[in-house]
Amino acid sequence: MKICCIGAGYVGGPTMAMIAHKCPEHSVTVVDINQARIDAWNSDKLPVYEPGLDEIVQEQRGKNLFFSTGVDEAIRAAEMIFISVNTPTKSYGVGAGRAADLRFIEKCARKIAEVCEGDKIVVEKSTLPVRTAESVKRILESNAAGRNFQILSNPEFLAEGTAMADLQAPDRVLIGGDQTPEGKAAIQKLVDVYAAWVPRDRIITTNLWSSELSKLTANAFLAQRISSINAISALCEATEANVDEVAHAIGTDSRIGPKFLKSSVGFGGSCFQKDILNLVYLCEYFGLPEVADYWNKVIEMNDYQKRRFARRVVSTMFNTVSDKRIAVLGFAFKKDTNDTRESAAIYVCRDLLEEQADLAIYDPKVEAPQIYADLRLDPKDERIQICKDAYEATKDAHAVLILTEWDEFKQLDFKKIYDGMNLPAFLFDGRNLLDLEKLRAIGFEASGIGRG
Repeated sequence: MKICCIGAGYVGGPTMAMIAHKCPEHSVTVVDINQARIDAWNSDKLPVYEPGLDEIVQEQRGKNLFFSTGVDEAIRAAEMIFISVNTPTKSYGVGAGRAADLRFIEKCARKIAEVCEGDKIVVEKSTLPVRTAESVKRILESNAAGRNFQILSNPEFLAEGTAMADLQAPDRVLIGGDQTPEGKAAIQKLVDVYAAWVPRDRIITTNLWSSELSKLTANAFLAQRISSINAISALCEATEANVDEVAHAIGTDSRIGPKFLKSSVGFGGSCFQKDILNLVYLCEYFGLPEVADYWNKVIEMNDYQKRRFARRVVSTMFNTVSDKRIAVLGFAFKKDTNDTRESAAIYVCRDLLEEQADLAIYDPKVEAPQIYADLRLDPKDERIQICKDAYEATKDAHAVLILTEWDEFKQLDFKKIYDGMNLPAFLFDGRNLLDLEKLRAIGFEASGIGRG
């Protein structure tokens, strides 16, 4: 079978690479109108960093995995077309700030209807609000001209930083489709693709609407746990409890479990906030204001945590960071990815820049142009220095902020860092990554989230 994926981003690229790797009998083409992005996928430096991704792309590229800007040709040739384009939160019109912006999805549907010449299975891979498939179906069926289209929902449940491991051994693969004979046949086609390596009992089939809503609900529940433990972290600081000890104690309850109870400066990434806001909008649209308010509080708590962290930095440093050098270690929203979307570091850095701080930023995988773009700053802005390593960033700094939980930060020589800083030397561990007592023994005035 020939498979096409429209969208060469954080979902489309890794997912299609894994399908090509596990299903050598299928030909997989990833298309995008962004020439620079496609060029990067065809180079030795991929636009997406995920552990294990580079090896698979290098192995399969040119065999049964292709990256191209030839959108029309790939659509015509494919039997199955994945749509994996961006669905950001709307910044305009009805639902601005909450609803998903579906213009790219609609453009894909119209492009498929325009250029394809036979029957197609169209698979929603982007994160979408419930009932989006109805819109895609209407566009395609209105332009069918004798062709048959089957629409499937196959939401991704990847965690950035572990995407390849998640694809290799997923908790579940969810496929939704029409419960008609034609719809069930299309579902089976996609089931057969994943069954090449995923145990059949982990492949769940549902109707379209359940599949679409399951993705939003999963992310909402996970984000809710993070905001819950972060709310408790503020209480821990006020009462001198230790949030790590609290999280461990409640995590041993089998009804709760230990996952997503790590307190931090706040969650980021492309999915959690966007999906919860989408859920809020859907609840409002269907006349459920109390439900909308409930889920909106998850976002409000996350925003509060980021503001609270920045305020604590300022208040601890004698209520001013003006003209002080602050070393920021980590800019990606989590370790093992170069994705900065909704990263807590962006918001903390902006708050500190408003307080007239000078920032020295180091991240192992995020490039300087991305950092400047996220902070909406000119590369010539002298308030920002992008550093080649943690030691350069911390040299002559008044404070160190740990904002991404990169493993390499655990291995740093903090005695060397302390000796190169302005005293008193402050360290704020926004990811509860380090042993505060050891840092204090060196001389740091060290604090974490919810643990003093």
